Amino acid sequence: MTARDLAVGWADALDGTVAPTLTRDRIEDLLTALVERLFEALSGTAEPESAQRVAEALVAANYRDPRVVGRTIPLICRELADHIRANDGDNGTVDQRAVLVAAEFATGFTAALRSVSLSEQESTLAAALATAQEAERRRELSEARFAAIFAGASVGIGTVDTHGQVVEANTAFAEMLGVDVAQMPGRPVSDLVGQANIGEAYSRMTHLLAGSIDRFRLELDHRRPDGSATGIDLSMSAVRDHSGQVRFLIGVAVDVTERRELAARLWYDANHDELTGLPNRGHFFDRLAGATPPVGVAYLDLDGFKEVNDQWGHTVGDEVLRIVGARLRHTVTAAGGLAARLGGDEFIAVIEECTGTGELSALSTDLLAALTVPMEIRGRTITIGASIGTVYLEDAPTEIDEAMQAADTAMYRNKSARSRS
Repeated sequence: MTARDLAVGWADALDGTVAPTLTRDRIEDLLTALVERLFEALSGTAEPESAQRVAEALVAANYRDPRVVGRTIPLICRELADHIRANDGDNGTVDQRAVLVAAEFATGFTAALRSVSLSEQESTLAAALATAQEAERRRELSEARFAAIFAGASVGIGTVDTHGQVVEANTAFAEMLGVDVAQMPGRPVSDLVGQANIGEAYSRMTHLLAGSIDRFRLELDHRRPDGSATGIDLSMSAVRDHSGQVRFLIGVAVDVTERRELAARLWYDANHDELTGLPNRGHFFDRLAGATPPVGVAYLDLDGFKEVNDQWGHTVGDEVLRIVGARLRHTVTAAGGLAARLGGDEFIAVIEECTGTGELSALSTDLLAALTVPMEIRGRTITIGASIGTVYLEDAPTEIDEAMQAADTAMYRNKSARSRS
């Protein structure tokens, strides 16, 4: 399969996630070039971070729908990774690099979307400020223009007088705050935002009114009167007269709730195993590196899983892994720990502030009891065993590889002992 073939499949997967500004041929040309760049990252001839440039190129081509990430990560981890294996051989690093490349792609996509959003916000704020200043110089003409921009803008725009009272606000701003736009003029800002929301933004606004600063920008959480919450990216500037005195403040607000939710989803996708929903290898290593000692680690390998795949196929095998993941999550969470999937049929758990080997032994017993319960899958009764190795560390691990190797060795020692018995 060529890069062009993969690009055609990618274009089909992304269908419906981009405004029709490019012809199909141009889309396939673009994606073919991007596939080649992903090949370089997956094969190791380029750093995984280069996947961020691929994401940036997609956003620049108007692929801004969150579904782009969800439809591209499987392509990276399956089709492209399989292509690398078929052409370069599987040296054991393709899956690891695929996870890193997918994570970098998600990071780049989020950053590019934020950059586009901020650029549009800056343009809106600059236009609003220019119009407001023109209103002071050429009031009759400029006020008419400003009124049109003010009413029709999709971002929130509002003006505040030198006493901290709202002069005017548009509908978009009122919707973000969760109030009726007709109730905003003449009311103090402190009344509109509510006592629970008075904080850094309100403090900076008072500095604007005092003339000690000219502008500020920050992202804040706003609790509406009905109890719902919204994220707001707020920029405010002071408009001065010819003598330098503050005449009024103008604010531009962008609702970033969906962007935050997208960022959270992208983070989740980049740090969790797609099949089981458990934290993935990278997330687990980060957690282990910052674990509060003493630390207990349990390394688990399924017994008989290969036979399930050979006899019933990978679809049944995947369902087995999903059930195993759910049982691990329930058992380890109940013990106050974190379970993760390392890959294949290998799983791992960490217990922070572990009380000793007795707690790890009890966890191993509970895990074996949970995992050996027969599973009913597609009319078949399937039983899976497991080998578990544990390591107790009184001090926080400084060398993650050493801790993992110790747990792995303990697990294989356990497996060998069971095979001899």
